[in-house]
Amino acid sequence: MSEMSAFVARTAFTAEPIFLAISPSGEHDWVQDPSRATPFPSVREATRLAMRLPARLRAYGLLRRCEGQA
Repeated sequence: MSEMSAFVARTAFTAEPIFLAISPSGEHDWVQDPSRATPFPSVREATRLAMRLPARLRAYGLLRRCEGQA
């Protein structure tokens, strides 16, 4: 079973999630565009980081939708 890449996301005041972008210096920023978000090698790794963020952010791991997937 191959693992799929994923993002750390959270749901703001809209129905669409926003995604975590980590800069090379390690700073966290939340972006609307998933192409600017930091990809993780698996949902497990994305969830692991999400659980380390403050609970008020309500972050979670979200499977990355690949091109060509329905």
